[in-house]
Amino acid sequence: MRKKVKRHSEFYVYIIQCKNGTYYTGYTNNLDNRINEHNSGHGAKYLRGKVPVKLVYAKEYKYYKNALWAERVLKKLTRKQKEELIRIYAKSRDIN
Repeated sequence: MRKKVKRHSEFYVYIIQCKNGTYYTGYTNNLDNRINEHNSGHGAKYLRGKVPVKLVYAKEYKYYKNALWAERVLKKLTRKQKEELIRIYAKSRDIN
């Protein structure tokens, strides 16, 4: 029997900054839990040895396919473009 996939909910695309200054982009349906997983050493192999990580960008989507698409777009950005996006995100968070 096939497992039903929840397609309409809250999905997030995020960028985290590792302790060595590199960026990692991913998507999840539970942002707080995912950041905690990364910091506890579970999750992406790329992040092993690069913790603690800090959330520097996040955007919410209602559909997982949109979040997946956005993740692919973000991963193709240059470091400079990611830093500009992070700067704008940080500025918008200060205003609210």
